[in-house]
This record gives sequence, structure tokens and C-alpha cells, in this order.
Amino acid sequence: MPRFTALQKIASVGLLLLVPISSASAQFLQPEQPASKPAETTTPIKHLIVIYDENISFDHYFGTYPNATNPPGEPRFTALPGTPAPNGLTPTLLQANPDAVAPFRLDRSEAVTCDNDNHYTDEQKAYNGGLIDQVSELLSGTGTGCTPNLSMGYYDGNTVTAIWNYAQHFAISDNFFGSTFGTTVMGHLNLIAGQTHGATPNAVSGKVANGSVIANIDATDDDCSTGTTIEMSGKNIGDLLNAKGVTWGWFYGDWTPTSYVAGKAQCTSQYDDHYAPFQYWASTANPHHLRPTSVRTIGTTDQANHQYALTDFWNAVAANNLPAVTFLKAPANETGHPSTSSPLAEQTFLVNTINRLQQSPDWNSMAILITYDDSDGWYDHVLAPIVSTSSDPNNDALLGPSGLCGTSRSGAYLDRCGYGPRLPFVAISPYARQNYVSHTLNDQSSITRFIEDNWDLGRIGDQSFDAIAGSIQDVFDFSPLNGLLSPARKLVLNPDTGELEGQR
Repeated sequence: MPRFTALQKIASVGLLLLVPISSASAQFLQPEQPASKPAETTTPIKHLIVIYDENISFDHYFGTYPNATNPPGEPRFTALPGTPAPNGLTPTLLQANPDAVAPFRLDRSEAVTCDNDNHYTDEQKAYNGGLIDQVSELLSGTGTGCTPNLSMGYYDGNTVTAIWNYAQHFAISDNFFGSTFGTTVMGHLNLIAGQTHGATPNAVSGKVANGSVIANIDATDDDCSTGTTIEMSGKNIGDLLNAKGVTWGWFYGDWTPTSYVAGKAQCTSQYDDHYAPFQYWASTANPHHLRPTSVRTIGTTDQANHQYALTDFWNAVAANNLPAVTFLKAPANETGHPSTSSPLAEQTFLVNTINRLQQSPDWNSMAILITYDDSDGWYDHVLAPIVSTSSDPNNDALLGPSGLCGTSRSGAYLDRCGYGPRLPFVAISPYARQNYVSHTLNDQSSITRFIEDNWDLGRIGDQSFDAIAGSIQDVFDFSPLNGLLSPARKLVLNPDTGELEGQR
């Protein structure tokens, strides 16, 4: 790939240009100068930040985008002229859905909901060979007080206001999928390795089958794990970054232990090692949740081994020591996960984080990607192409009465049926295309592939999905002219309402 051009390097130091992208009353901040020379890359992106939130399907957040209901008392959303429509919920899908229950709007008073069912087999059954007509029946949360047929609910721009505003001013994809069907652990493993195979032990009832993870299960290399645990073999993206000497880290809001007993970390009740996927590989685990030896070592291989608290991230930002590749995991109550969080709590985390990052001297060479680990079982009307077939009669059930997920290829790992449900994907960067909807086929491992390609790392191997993943590069404009103009483009939102700052 061509290296970052000299003209783009000149642009990246930040011309004090103001380039409004609409007449909307956005507040745009002026860029600061970058503080240090980052690692060599194949694009102008020197700092990638992946915010990995929880349990949202594309239609659940973007099904009616860019059209919001705008009832009294809720933050208003009005789309910019010429806003492209994604592949969302058409009038037919809203009024005469193949499912027995039509999709219905949830308002801000319904931001906290029950959890739905997103297990590997159950999701396949609900998608029913592409008919997608059994979601309300098979996946809706059924606990006390749950809204009937909950999985058919969706939000619009009056609740998920911030992420709709980011879509207006930056880029989204309507063709981004979970790498496989299934739950949180699977979505996290797919993000960092394009892989759910390689677990030891290779069979755990209801959780691991034929060496592939099919449900949530704890990591062996974590003091705070409980019950049966697994360790993954092979490599993850952290191993590739280490081999190339590229700085990186996973920063998690509930990471810090409350104490140590006999040298073992004692974690808070909110801590969940399912949200710390590098713990599943011995090579990248920090079993005792040790702190970095100093702020300057954040991103390098010291006793913390690239696993950190969110406070470590902000300490690194303040010290102009932002790693090249960063994964951010919000505290459990701000991930957007149904029952333990909400879209409004998630919005607070997203906006506060992004507002603050735009003030960093590294903003001019930064890309922030927002996406999700799984769908939670929320309705989405699109069946992804099945790029990974699996014919395990005990766990695969996608193809209606015939079951299974196609016929497995010779030598292919079982129980990796995918792609799975469609998920939101948002790219925020000075280089992100403006008010843009990508239709390029991508999945969680496309982020892995972007990291590999941008830092020239090579591939993970062993049937990782990175080898077949699509490119996310069409959400960016790396042309020399855009390189000259883009650093001035920043968007400040209100963390409570999601509206453009100063709009109210």
C-alpha cells in the first residue's frame, strides 16, 4: 500500500481552517499540534480508537434513520438536506412484517429494558433461513416486567440522538455484521482475533463445542473468573502488534480491583472478564490486574501487559502518550447493554469520550470506530451472507426445517456459523466521509484487518476471518485535498441530550 504522502503529513499538523459541513449549529473546535511522532502507517490514521459497546442490532438504533418522530419533550432530530437513507425499516416492514409482531418505537422513558436472547443456536432459529419471522417469539426477553415482544422494539433519533448526529457529520455502515451468531464472548473474540475456535478445553456443555466457543464462558487467565474457564490458542491482534513493536492497549472501566488477597485480584461486582477478551490468551493476559509501571509504559509490554483501567487511558492522553491502537470498554452501566445499562447511559459515555478526544493533539491523525459485540436478539431485517458454514446438528439451526448452517467445508472448524446479525458501525475522524453511508460488506474482523493493513502486521492465520474480511476504508477520504481541509472538522455534542452543543 502507498505510504502516507508528504502533502497529507503537512495537512495532519492541523491547518486552522473552519470547514462547516452544513448550516446546522454545530460547534467546531480548532485543532492542536500533535505532540510526538507516531508509528509508520499506510494511511494518515496514526491513532485508532475502537469503542466496543454492547448488544445492539442495526435496526434497533438506525432502523428509521434519518427520520425521527420528534414528540414534544424529547430532543429533536432533523436530518441535514441530502442525507442518504440506509437499508432500514421500510413502511412494509413497519406495517406488514414477516414476524407476527411489527417493529415498534421505544421512547426515552423506555431506555432501560429487559435483556433478550442472543444465543448462538436461538438466533439462527429466529432468522429461519432468511425469513426472519421468529424473532419476537424466540428472542424476546421474558422476565418479570418485560415489555411483550420486546425484541421488536427500536429507538430513533429522539433517544439515540448523539449517534444519529455522529452519522450526520461522519460515516456509518449499513452492511456491517457480527462475525458469527452468538453472545458477548464470541463478539469480543471475533473483534481481536477473527476467531472463536481454539478453546481449551475443547468441549464444555452448552458453551464450547468442537473447540469453538458458542456461549459466554470465563477466561482461565483472570483472577476474577469463576466456574469452568477456557484459554484460547493461536494469535490475536495484540500478538501481531507486539511483534511489530506497535503500542496498544485494552482499557476497561471496571478493570481496577478493590483489593488483593494472597496476591490475587479481588474485582468489583461489576467486573466481567467477558469484556476483557485479551485475558483469554496467555500471551496477552494480565491475570492479577497489575497496574502499568508508569504512564510512559502504557501501550508497551510491562507488568500490565496492555490491559488497563480507563483512568490509565486518560492518564496516557494527558501525557501525550496515546497508544497507536486503543480499545475502549465502558463501565458496565454505560455500555448500552439492556438491563444493566441503557442507550442514554451509553450516550453519556460516548459523547464525553469523543468530545474530550477531539481536544487531543492527536485528533488530526485519529479515527474512532464505534460498534458492538452482538445484537442482544434485537430485530434486524437483513440476513448476512453466510461466509462460514457449519453443520453441527447439536448447535446449528439456521436453515429452517433442515437445520444446520449449510454444509461445512472440508477441514473448516465447526460452530462458527456466520456472518451473524447486522450491527451499527460508526466512523468518527477528520478523515471520515461526511454524512456517508457505506454499503460495503464488513464484519467485526474487518476492524482487525484494518489494524493489520494500516500497521503492516500480516494476518493472524488458522482460519481467522481476517483473511476474508472486507475493508472499512471506504468510510474514509484520504485524498490530498481532504487531508488539507479535514483537521478543522470537529463536532461537540451535549452528553445528556445528544444534541449539537448550544442547540437548546
